[in-house]
Formats: sequence, C-alpha cells, structure tokens
Amino acid sequence: MIVHIVMFKFRNESKESNIKEVVKRLNALVELISELKSMEVGVNFTDSERAFDLSLYSTFDTKEDLASYAIHPEHLKVVELIKSVTLESKVVDYEI
Repeated sequence: MIVHIVMFKFRNESKESNIKEVVKRLNALVELISELKSMEVGVNFTDSERAFDLSLYSTFDTKEDLASYAIHPEHLKVVELIKSVTLESKVVDYEI
C-alpha cells in the first residue's frame, strides 16, 4: 500500500472559508477517482509557528495508482484551487 501525505499552509486572506472549500473538494475526490482508496483530511487546531493549516492522508494500492491520481483531471482542479489559496505545501510518499 502507498501512503501520500500532504500539508498545506494557507494565505491569511479568507483563510477559514478557503480551508472549508478545500476540505470539501478533497473529500469529494474519493468518490471521483477509483485509484484513491481512502483519504483523511484534517484541519489543524494547534497554535504554533511550526504548524501547517491542513493535512491530508491518502492511500493507494500501487505507485502507479498514485501517479494516475496525480494527473487525474478532478485532482488537478483541486490542485489549481489549492495553489491559489496556499503559501506552501510539503509532501511525503511511502510504501507500507
């Protein structure tokens, strides 16, 4: 199984509403992309300079499924939104 984790730091303008919209759009991907086996999206509650605002934990059967997800048109629509409302992101992918 492949695990894909991404963390996002959002811009301050319209931060709360942008986070809500991204959460909604990310969660919808599970029904739209067959390669995506599961996704957990979490909003940070810790007030720390090191903290990111949102994280996602998703799973795939294979590396090829992750690669297909990465270029899927529905995923790319969400990526476009995320890029427009975030300052930075970090990712880690690993196999278990």
